Amino acid sequence: MRMSAGENRFNPTMLAGLESALDEAEASEGPLAVVLTGEGKFFSNGLDLEWLGQADDAGRREALAEVYSLLARLLEFPAPVVSAINGHCFAAGAMMALAGDWRVMREDRGFFCLPEVDIGLVFVPGMNSLITQKLSGLAARDTMLTGSRLTAPEALAAGIVDRTAAEDALLESAVELVAPLASKPGEVFAGIKRGINAAAIESLRAEADSALKA
Repeated sequence: MRMSAGENRFNPTMLAGLESALDEAEASEGPLAVVLTGEGKFFSNGLDLEWLGQADDAGRREALAEVYSLLARLLEFPAPVVSAINGHCFAAGAMMALAGDWRVMREDRGFFCLPEVDIGLVFVPGMNSLITQKLSGLAARDTMLTGSRLTAPEALAAGIVDRTAAEDALLESAVELVAPLASKPGEVFAGIKRGINAAAIESLRAEADSALKA
């Protein structure tokens, strides 16, 4: 799954495309693994704040609900998912990368960053649960409270990514991680992931319901 919409920010068009691609993957037959990546200098810069600023209240709430639902879906997707972080990976885009099972980051370009502390946003419980579920206590504390921009070597040292790779080897390295797992039973894989990520999935689903009912 290659995102190719500039900064790959989340708006209704991007979210619909991601969900459609996941639907297509899930409906396919035979061994399955998903490599999620971007294009050029961006993996994803998160929410499309310009679109959100122009949308009406109902549109904003629906888009946010779709973001929460997408993150929850990735956390329980019935196949291995690896985020191949080709460039800048910020805010909700970083959370999407975390929602995958593994992460490989381009070693020479791009930052991993949770900038909410610097833009005046408090993590909603679902996103907080996702981050703290996926990262160690120290890594979650430092990324969430400082808003630091981490290079690939720094993200590797913090345990945020599993590997780093040169640009021309990024996809190969990501595939190498998940290809041996592609033939594992999807229902079993999903069930184990639900157990691992239960708190985050439940909280994100609740956030999605709450956003639609507000």
